[in-house]
Amino acid sequence: MAHLKLGEILIKQGLINDEQLKKAIEFQKKGKGRIGEILIKLGYITEENMAAALSTQFGIPYYSSENAELLIPRNDQDLEKLVPGDFAKKNNILPLSKHLNTLTCAVIDPLDLLMLDNIKRITGCDVNLVIAIPSLLQKEINEFYVKDSKTDGKSSLLDQAVEKSYTHEQNEEHFVQLTQDESSTAELSLDRLIEKAGEAPVIKLVDLIIRQAIDERASDIHIEPFNNKIHLRYRIDGNLYNIPPPAPHLHLPIISRIKILAKLDIAEKRLPQDGSISAKLEDRTVDIRISTIPTLWGEKVVLRILDRSAVPLELSSLGFDTNQISQLRKTLSSPHGLFFVTGPTGSGKSTTLYAALNETIDPRKNILTVEDPIEYKIEGINQVAIKPEIGLTFSTVLKAFLRQDPNVIMVGEVRDLDTASICVRAALTGHFVLTTLHTNDAASAVTRLIDIGIPHYLLTPSLIMVMAQRLARRLCQKCKEPYEPNPEQHGGIKFKSDLIFRAKGCEDCNNTGYKGRIVVAEILEVTDEIRKLIFNSADNADIKNLARKNGMSTIFETGIKLIDKGLTSYEEICRVSVE
Repeated sequence: MAHLKLGEILIKQGLINDEQLKKAIEFQKKGKGRIGEILIKLGYITEENMAAALSTQFGIPYYSSENAELLIPRNDQDLEKLVPGDFAKKNNILPLSKHLNTLTCAVIDPLDLLMLDNIKRITGCDVNLVIAIPSLLQKEINEFYVKDSKTDGKSSLLDQAVEKSYTHEQNEEHFVQLTQDESSTAELSLDRLIEKAGEAPVIKLVDLIIRQAIDERASDIHIEPFNNKIHLRYRIDGNLYNIPPPAPHLHLPIISRIKILAKLDIAEKRLPQDGSISAKLEDRTVDIRISTIPTLWGEKVVLRILDRSAVPLELSSLGFDTNQISQLRKTLSSPHGLFFVTGPTGSGKSTTLYAALNETIDPRKNILTVEDPIEYKIEGINQVAIKPEIGLTFSTVLKAFLRQDPNVIMVGEVRDLDTASICVRAALTGHFVLTTLHTNDAASAVTRLIDIGIPHYLLTPSLIMVMAQRLARRLCQKCKEPYEPNPEQHGGIKFKSDLIFRAKGCEDCNNTGYKGRIVVAEILEVTDEIRKLIFNSADNADIKNLARKNGMSTIFETGIKLIDKGLTSYEEICRVSVE
């Protein structure tokens, strides 16, 4: 079949018919574009279909999501220096490995002869090609190459500091042997370790790692030790991206520097530790939560960045539509009752809870929170962090709260029957309680509470609203690509708009096609009809059906509205709706 044209291969594979191919050829005659790209835009085939057909046409392998692990470049061949990042991003090419004088590269289009000629000229190598689907290839290119910072050259400063860390590696060999040998703990000099952690290059490197993460809008920094190397990764908009790491010999000084800043025990490497740092950045203060764990090759540290200025704690700034904000504000003005925000880990529950809490702030109200840990410090609110090691648990603090004359109580999370019972009791005795729960949708929260032991006759009068949510990535507004939706391509869904948008990728969004995130929520108001179902121990399907009959939009239905507004993509809503 290698001699067949792409369209003929797709017909033989049963992916398109003659009529669809003719239509694509007509589109091709009207403008520019390859036949495969046009078939994708028309919704007749997927990216993976095209990659598989090209693989058949040219007899070269292709990589998809099923074998994506093969699309990771070797990290010991300086491939990022052999193929410059700008060239790779512009031409959608990713170097995977080099053997003798042959360079294996992943590409989207093996027919781009000009690009192949350029890569041969740049590298001086023969080129062996494999095909990858565009979205996967762009993701891997983005992770392999670091985005150049656009703010004050801070990224280049980090790159320079990382490069210098390798030039000094030989001078530190003796220190590494002493500190990384687990069998010679007695030889480890804490004074020497503290001295190294306090040296100017280490201080500068840690500062630049944190500074660039904040500039890149990262929520977390992962510093992970492996055999003779360090992995440095930032989590941006929910996804982890690789950043060029410092030299391996700096792992212990970096970890020690972070521990010193967080007031942790630098001598303790066998047990997990938690701490926090406050970093001043221009005119604002950023809180950073530190967590360390012992791994096979040393301590891994994760820094959670809590930048209030990056996430305005206001309902209108999180992505809720006008109707949802009205529903929430009506509920938040209630003098008493129980309000739950539900969703999986990382779905933005805490941020929504803080934004909701902001709506209740009033000098005439006494507002108390119990959290694990305190993520954002809010003026005018009494916040308590639990400390289970001394007996300061959620339930202990809540019992004390009830004697503190509260109006509003926020509980970080309901984890057990004791905490849930006190929340219900507080709501029944004239207090407004906001808290979170781990469930997939709003209706499931009701059955979850009953399952853990809350009697339905107590839940019925106390519960006033449940909101389930996810975080979807926002389309980059500079490069989002319009296209005409095809019901066959989108499961029969008909959109209100004639054109919807999908991710493309540009320098501004680091070639991901997305920048920032938006809340996708379903809000279940507990009406008298819903209360009857709860009292009669109805299952969550009955509760959900009645709520939808009363006007509730599910997470997926809310997502479709966001797609119509051009805020996110169909693929992103499908991804978050099944979490």
